[in-house]
Amino acid sequence: MQNILKKLDLTDYIESFSKLLAREKSIILEGDINLHFKLINELSNYDINEPKKVENLDNQLVHLQKQGILKVYEIYEFIKIIKYFNYLRRFNFEGKLQEWIDKIIIPKDVNEVCNYFDEKSNLKHGVSDDFDRVNEAIKKNKEQIKQSLYKSINNSNLRTYLVDTQVHYVNGEECLLVRGGFNHVLKASVLDRSNSGFFYVLPHSVSSLKQSQNDLLNKKEEILLKVCKQISSIFEKNLMFLKFINKEFDRFDHYQARIFFAKMDDKNFILPSKKKENKLVNFAHPALHDAKPISIDFTKSVVMITGVNAGGKTMMLKSILSAVLLSKYLLPYKASKETQIGSFKNINAVLDDPQSVKNDISTFAGRMVEFSKLFSAKNAIVGVDEIELGTDSDEAASLFKVIIEDLMKRDIKVIITTHHKRLAALMASNDDVELIAALYDEENQQPTYEFLQGTIGKSYAFETASRYGIPQNVVKKAKEVYGEDKDRLNELIERSSDLEREYKLKIAKLDDEIDNMQRLSRNLKEQKETLDEQIYSEKSKLHKEYKDAREEAKKAIKAKMVREGHQHLNTSHKKASEIKTNKVVDSVELKVGDRVKYRTTKGTLISIKGKKAFIENDMGMKVQVKLEDLQRSGNPPKIKTPPKKATVNVQKPDSGHVKLDLHGQRSDEAIDNLDKFLSDALIAGFDEVLVYHGIGTGKLSYAVKKFLDSHPKVAGYTDAHPSQGGFGAKVIRL
Repeated sequence: MQNILKKLDLTDYIESFSKLLAREKSIILEGDINLHFKLINELSNYDINEPKKVENLDNQLVHLQKQGILKVYEIYEFIKIIKYFNYLRRFNFEGKLQEWIDKIIIPKDVNEVCNYFDEKSNLKHGVSDDFDRVNEAIKKNKEQIKQSLYKSINNSNLRTYLVDTQVHYVNGEECLLVRGGFNHVLKASVLDRSNSGFFYVLPHSVSSLKQSQNDLLNKKEEILLKVCKQISSIFEKNLMFLKFINKEFDRFDHYQARIFFAKMDDKNFILPSKKKENKLVNFAHPALHDAKPISIDFTKSVVMITGVNAGGKTMMLKSILSAVLLSKYLLPYKASKETQIGSFKNINAVLDDPQSVKNDISTFAGRMVEFSKLFSAKNAIVGVDEIELGTDSDEAASLFKVIIEDLMKRDIKVIITTHHKRLAALMASNDDVELIAALYDEENQQPTYEFLQGTIGKSYAFETASRYGIPQNVVKKAKEVYGEDKDRLNELIERSSDLEREYKLKIAKLDDEIDNMQRLSRNLKEQKETLDEQIYSEKSKLHKEYKDAREEAKKAIKAKMVREGHQHLNTSHKKASEIKTNKVVDSVELKVGDRVKYRTTKGTLISIKGKKAFIENDMGMKVQVKLEDLQRSGNPPKIKTPPKKATVNVQKPDSGHVKLDLHGQRSDEAIDNLDKFLSDALIAGFDEVLVYHGIGTGKLSYAVKKFLDSHPKVAGYTDAHPSQGGFGAKVIRL
């Protein structure tokens, strides 16, 4: 792990992350990465304190397994973990996070041990009476020592020999600083001598108190050993739980550290995907300060990066491998959320010169050793910097072409940087090879650190040499040696790059224009639907006005019985029937599955039978209508809400019924008309209708009953009142 981190310049980045961990451990988060990702997302919604620093407890767990006795500070390390999980249980988590925390059930006797100690890992008062008595005795002893020292300081006979009136601490002992000759007035032991020739002395009156203090401290240690033995026994009984919670603490520590790390510099988690797409969007390599973000698509099996020297090719390669590695271990980094990274089992980086005198291996031989390992790898991504390094470039081109093509067949993704135009030309015809060129600013004579996909880049070796101090006359002579033909090839490459850039800009411009056209199309469609509704509205008004006028004319005729009035009425009726209001329709033929509109109802076309169509409106109701009455609707269906009571948009007749007369119709024709009539009644919101079928032979009556029994929207039906048709009519409840 350290080797690949060093190659990709990620060592400092990983170290800065590791400092956020509560205890030192590997950065690898074992287990289901999708579950880890979900738990991290859920946990990031809560403001949780970071855990205290905790020591590694693997040795302590082994010690318990062998029935050993833990020390106080070792016991307290376990208690810190248990207390932290008790703290987590106070939160009202949801989802997978709550399921996880619920699985951590702390045994009662282990929980009680947590109450033995305060926040400074000291045994609390009341846990052990003997321990409390010894502590009290030690406290009194210290006070006696203090009083004895101050009594000596205030002794008038000793005052002449005192250097100062302070109590000094030497080698952990309280003492006085005195001049020579003190032994005439004070019996004491010399502990040390100062640089000025004075003596640090411990009065004999204090020595006896110090001895008593040592005895008390020894007694305290004996009592602590007894308490530790008792706690170790409890821990031994719950050893499996302690191993479990120790492991779960590391897991939570991984989550929390990643969340805190992501919040620093606004980083994102990119979850590896099994999809084939691979692309970086606005990625900034952690090793670079004020890095220019890069975006690159590396979905194809081979990515070949060419172009200007010192133009960022190697850093591009490291960026791709770094993003893959950080995503693999679910570590956040600077990149847009649109970034997509595949799931790779192995990540290899062939970046260094493997030449070694010690191992008697050349540069090229070392590279071959590295490549030989790849033929046994599976689901891997490998980055190779300066692939032609160490051998004849023409021979290398043929060799590496075959090697790369074989690796492609083994489903290994290869990222390459090269100045070898022949190799790039050989691979360019392969559809699964992505060419990327590092760009150069001709005007300012420097790399732009930008990249262009789909083309081969020029190396600009002469320009780079001049930029780094090679004399111009030397560069000029080198160009002459290089030759006009090869220089002309470079010009063609550069022209190709310019055309590619121009092509990319034109595509971006066309994309913008397409977006504008689509917006205009949507607007026109909406305007068309609005106009269509207005046309139908105006048509309804005209029909209503005509109907009203016709009714008035009928009344006038009945009142005056004028034959000429009947003639005028028939003429007006004929002219009115000839008035047509054309509906705005789509030129495209409707098909099953299209969004359609019938009057004020919108829905989906589910079937077509001749000139009739069946639609399912957005409320889930199926309706039969004429195909010619439908128009296309581009509006998506609205989100379904709990069904509300239907509102009636059509004014009901004064009698409260809607009527249909089926007299003289064949059974199949009558049933079709009845089906259409019920559909219209449901749309209009009627809850009761009247249908006349007559008595006759009884065939039509039987067909009507059979249809009504099978109709899903018919709540029931009865024979009509004698005044409304009796047995020859049905009152239908919807």
